[in-house]
Amino acid sequence: MSNEFPQTLVAAIRHFSDPQVAFDFMVKLRWPDSVKCPQCQNEDVSFIATRKIWKCKCCKEKSQFSVRVGTIIEDSALPLDKWLTAIWMIANAKNGVSSYEVHRAIGVTQKTAWFMLQRIRLAMQTGTFEKFKGEVEVDETWIGGLARNMHKERNNRRGRGTGSVGKAIVMGILERDGNIKAKHIPDTKKQTLQSEVYQQVEKGSQVFTDYHLSYNGLNRDFIHEAVDHAREYVRGNVHTNGLENFWSLFKRCIKGTYVSVEPVHLKRYVDEQVFRFNNREETDKARFLKAVGAIFGKRLTYSQLIGEPQPA
Repeated sequence: MSNEFPQTLVAAIRHFSDPQVAFDFMVKLRWPDSVKCPQCQNEDVSFIATRKIWKCKCCKEKSQFSVRVGTIIEDSALPLDKWLTAIWMIANAKNGVSSYEVHRAIGVTQKTAWFMLQRIRLAMQTGTFEKFKGEVEVDETWIGGLARNMHKERNNRRGRGTGSVGKAIVMGILERDGNIKAKHIPDTKKQTLQSEVYQQVEKGSQVFTDYHLSYNGLNRDFIHEAVDHAREYVRGNVHTNGLENFWSLFKRCIKGTYVSVEPVHLKRYVDEQVFRFNNREETDKARFLKAVGAIFGKRLTYSQLIGEPQPA
């Protein structure tokens, strides 16, 4: 990218307001060397300038494709500048950005803004098979509103009670001075929690947890130490304060910006916060480029999002 690439949201809005600039940016980002057919990966394509699409000369059907095909914005009629502005906003908002704010900022309906943000969160999902090692913190938290603040009908659906009853559970694994992995889990049973630890952490690593009984037995393959939060929060280097900091940021985002998140969508909000946390040392420009560079090869339709049955 040139030195003139925008460094702030205002500059980005101005920069991408030119449709040709936005188009050229997306093409260069997706195909740094030369345009390739998404179906056969062949470079023998011709460009139809009036429609800004390409035609593959090798596919049997002479298939046509655009820069949007095979991305989270494939079926969207919105111009690229609105998408790029929304991506910049969510990638760099420390406490998240609501669909109402995006709706007002870029001039789309609130429903459209909500759908856009959910698709961008999908792009922010960063799966990796690389395991954590060294000093690793493991903890879980409960996400959900207070029962007394809920509508009676919804309170009945989620189950009565206080504390963790009816709340969603999120588990986090943090490599100290490194990245975090977090996901929505169904319960805090021993098999569930320890399975995640074994999947995400190298054997022999130091694992720090609280005194949850489900972590008992980890010392067979890990150097496991626990801190009893009923008595203390730190004992030397034995603590989960790094994850507590992440939970604080995440809950501030959920309660302060999004207010209410349905459990079925929680995983995407977790992915959003993990993305920003793992890129916390980056500049706004770098976070934007990483987020927009991840939109390729992913797709989320509205029917998939709301759980409608898919055609056979």
